[in-house]
Amino acid sequence: MTNYNDDSIVTLSPREHIRLRPGMYIGKLGDGTSPDDGIYVLIKEVVDNSVDEFIMGAGKQIDISVEDDVVAVRDYGRGIPLKSLAAAVSEMNTGGKYGGEAFKKTVGLNGVGVKAVNMLSSDFTARSVRNGEARTVTFSQGLQQGDDWESGVREKNGTTIRFRVDREVFGEYAYNLEYVERMVRNYTYLNTGLTFVLNGEPYESKNGLLDLLNEHLGEEPLYEPIHLSGTDIEIALTHGTGYGESYFSFVNGQYTSQGGTHQAAFREAIAKTIKEFYRKDYDPADIRGSIIAAISVRVTDPVFESQTKIKLGSKEIEPGVSLRNFIVDFVGQQLDNYLHKHSEAAQTLQQKIIANERERKEIQGVQKKARETAKKVSLNNKKLRDCKVHLADKSDLAESSMIFITEGNSASGSITKSRDVRTQAVFSLRGKPLNCYGLTKKIVYENEEFNLLQAALNIEEGVDNLRYNKVVIATDADVDGMHIRLLLMTFFLQFFPDVIRGGHLYVLQTPLFRVRNKQQTFYCYSEDERVKALDTIGSNAEITRFKGLGEISPDEFKGFIGDEIRLDRVDITKDDPIHEMLSFYMGKNTPERQGFIIENLKIEEDIVAD
Repeated sequence: MTNYNDDSIVTLSPREHIRLRPGMYIGKLGDGTSPDDGIYVLIKEVVDNSVDEFIMGAGKQIDISVEDDVVAVRDYGRGIPLKSLAAAVSEMNTGGKYGGEAFKKTVGLNGVGVKAVNMLSSDFTARSVRNGEARTVTFSQGLQQGDDWESGVREKNGTTIRFRVDREVFGEYAYNLEYVERMVRNYTYLNTGLTFVLNGEPYESKNGLLDLLNEHLGEEPLYEPIHLSGTDIEIALTHGTGYGESYFSFVNGQYTSQGGTHQAAFREAIAKTIKEFYRKDYDPADIRGSIIAAISVRVTDPVFESQTKIKLGSKEIEPGVSLRNFIVDFVGQQLDNYLHKHSEAAQTLQQKIIANERERKEIQGVQKKARETAKKVSLNNKKLRDCKVHLADKSDLAESSMIFITEGNSASGSITKSRDVRTQAVFSLRGKPLNCYGLTKKIVYENEEFNLLQAALNIEEGVDNLRYNKVVIATDADVDGMHIRLLLMTFFLQFFPDVIRGGHLYVLQTPLFRVRNKQQTFYCYSEDERVKALDTIGSNAEITRFKGLGEISPDEFKGFIGDEIRLDRVDITKDDPIHEMLSFYMGKNTPERQGFIIENLKIEEDIVAD
């Protein structure tokens, strides 16, 4: 038995605790390949403070640069009070947001964010300029290195934070500027009048959430997006032709990717208002089917369910005022007024609701049998090898939950033997799934594979009930594997686009080559990596080309789906011609597609030859 005595009790300083358990403060670490990796959370923690300055009426521009792994954020606000500068960026629970009038309805209220950035950075500099006086403090891994004061400076007031994330904590990483740009765009939608300059490129929004909605529409909406705003609230909504519900929700400028009390109230308010407007007892699912909507609220002292602030828990918008009632009342009045004034939009919306109702009733006949089939298979556990933790569990591991969708016994067998049974599940397809492009949702229940996949994910009633944070398509790196990947993407695009819009669908990247000799082994994900490995090892290397997941041993596979897992997130925006692409690649064959295939035969031959 292990000894347990007074010597076993350890007290860590805040700095030591952050560096030892960074996930408690910034979520997962990651290497920069996912937009929710820690290196982007650190950028956001700094930018949040600069945005709070704008909200308080100080500064209309924020400059951000990301170059050579060094991030710099410069705002033109009031500047951190000089005497308190060092403490404000290094001492936990120190800041100007604990009550009082300096900050209202802001995000960074717990005095942790920028301190975590400091302590997780190998180099960190904070500079504040106030009325010709300036102070600059420097740190390394949270330990102060320098402190300089200046007088008579001619710089504009404001704060500059510059940092380099510490590789001792994060390992190797690289910034994907597309993710940083997306973050910046979200800030602009929520802060009209604020200009961001990212690596010299300006970003701003004139129409707030309306711009966001138009940016994320993957198709032409059925009616012109409705845009309504009032004190502490702004909403935008429209309907498309697809399935599911898609929401973008924000609190005090913070993107709450998992929604929360404000999003739940918004969904309720939409259904309630529309039923009352048409004086029909429509099913809420029929009202919200195919909706694409956004809501932003400003809350006094918001309460989030974790330090990463991705789900709101507040029940009041301000002391004594119910957040739910505030949202329901606003939507009830403003949306009702809009529909009365815009009869064409109201008519189009009602037609969509009736169409959703008709289709729902059509598939009710096959649902019962389909559910019984899914339940039997689940009990027999033949296709789904589940994990122990799911999103609904609310545990620290829930965010790590994922399910691999793979094909064939050998591939699913390799992943099953290699996976972390706490957080990783496996769903095994039997052969290629059906091409569902152009089919109605009835096919989800009539097709056994789709029905069982839907049941495994628990998305029949929408993405809110999704059991896993990441849905990972894991196919072989050959032509058949690519085809299965496309068929599965078509399934989600056609019937469950909100899984994609919610950032839950990924593609697993596995190595194409193994290059090794007796001393070294390199796993290469591209031809360039293979060439570099050969340059390192030399001409006596053994080269293996992996074509199927089943060819990779479980011991090797464990490394590819563990801490070093490489995932490509599937995204859709307004710039993606979804319907055109699906029609071309997944629709009935056309002379144009035949020509495309013939022209690209050589590419396929090269892949096979490798």
